[in-house]
Amino acid sequence: MTNSINELDSTDVIFIIGSNTTENHPVIATRMKRAVARGAKLIVAEPRRIEMADYADAFLQIKPGTNIALLNSIMNVIIEEDLYDKEYIEERIENFDELKEIVSECTPEKAAKICGVSAEDIRKVARIYAEGERGSIYYAMGVTQHTTGTHGVMTVANLAMLCGNVGIEGGGVNPLRGQSNVQGACDMGGLPDVLPGYQKVANLEAIEKFEKAWGAELSSKVGLTSTEVMHKAENGDIKLLYIVGENPMLSDPDINKVKKSLENIEFLVVQEIFMTETAELADVVLPASSFAEKDGTFTNTERRVQRIRKAVDLPGEAKPDWEIIMDIMNKIGCEKKYSNPMEIMEEIAEVTPQYAGIDYDRIKGDGLQWPCPSKEHLGTGYLHKDKFARGKGLFIPHKYIESAETTDEEYPFILTTGRVLYQYHTRTMTGRVEGLNKKAPSSYIEINPDMANKLGFVDGEKVRVSSRRGEIITTIKTTDIIANNVVFMPFHFADGAVNYLTNSVSDEIAKIPELKVSAVNISKI
Repeated sequence: MTNSINELDSTDVIFIIGSNTTENHPVIATRMKRAVARGAKLIVAEPRRIEMADYADAFLQIKPGTNIALLNSIMNVIIEEDLYDKEYIEERIENFDELKEIVSECTPEKAAKICGVSAEDIRKVARIYAEGERGSIYYAMGVTQHTTGTHGVMTVANLAMLCGNVGIEGGGVNPLRGQSNVQGACDMGGLPDVLPGYQKVANLEAIEKFEKAWGAELSSKVGLTSTEVMHKAENGDIKLLYIVGENPMLSDPDINKVKKSLENIEFLVVQEIFMTETAELADVVLPASSFAEKDGTFTNTERRVQRIRKAVDLPGEAKPDWEIIMDIMNKIGCEKKYSNPMEIMEEIAEVTPQYAGIDYDRIKGDGLQWPCPSKEHLGTGYLHKDKFARGKGLFIPHKYIESAETTDEEYPFILTTGRVLYQYHTRTMTGRVEGLNKKAPSSYIEINPDMANKLGFVDGEKVRVSSRRGEIITTIKTTDIIANNVVFMPFHFADGAVNYLTNSVSDEIAKIPELKVSAVNISKI
């Protein structure tokens, strides 16, 4: 997030797109509701009429996969009606002419046909966002999990910059992270092309710095994303895979392909706290520790580095993750040793510029937000205050492109996926809680009542759902929050696992699979 969660108290306009915020980020959703209660305007663009739509000044129930068309048409209106921030763009942004040219083609009328909403509603949204003094955009995987996901994020940034909403308090481009330490994992180099602090592996100076810190020879070759790993494993090009705290046998698209890929690997190691569907396939399972059984830090969605402290002892032979990884590292010839997580944090501060001013003493309470470049620095609430990291901001416009998979006579419905409030990710932890399982026990498919009636389905009926990749059995749940010809399934459940159906085709830049749009059919059993 470019901005902080507490800045919802000062924002004038909140624009939610591609996020079911109350079910995926309920604490932030509560702050949003509070902002609306004090007078902030709310815009929601989602394929389902989520709870936040009930609080919205404008709700656009868009067709899955049409985010870019919608955002381009909003910018079209803002430019046509002269509502954009000219002074901000002149002083701080480049490439306005190209943006203007590309969005000029995407009129509200054209976008309305693509997105399945009205042109007048698009104009209303554009005016609400542009006329706010401080406009904030919040998005999640409904924007990113598309073959054009990277372009979607760039288009969100284009809209924010067009109205001068980046580099101000209460504004910004704010991706809501899907898990508690995703931000921290990325910060620490959990990506194939960077070292900690987003220092590129292709940068020889960075390589030399880390070789010195770690006492090991490092490769400057860019690695593979998890999606690419699965493709390579299917072809037999991956011999060993080490999975830490992930369950791709439920969370990844096209599970039949995932299973084939994992079974094709010569040596599979899974580091986990429970025996998941993925761990069942492993040659070796390394017993790890949960958040409550270890010391360390999490970095949350607003870049806040927070202490976590051990609350209970580790069971059986389980170890903290850092200790397991260090033991393996030592066994294969790297003699770097740590006594505790505090030592690791001290090393992080030495080699990661954004974390240079962060230590355990300074994050005893509420933590600190990076960048925090020195021990005297108080952390950074919002980014790009006076200038962008690259100097001037850059508009990178993109035209709308259809999703990779479209409907036809055999597969006439669009399937989109997501989460529910009472289960978390692949239920590795929440699936073991009796009360949560009573609230959300099993797989289901949401379908509009009119569509269900037309197809002859009744609420609670078991049906077969099929795609070009597989089929599952699940239960009908009729609801008017979903549009006709669009269906929704949560991905948490092993019974009727939706990711047997989803498409593994990926964004060419970020390699994120298009989990949010698949073509399916539904039939009686």
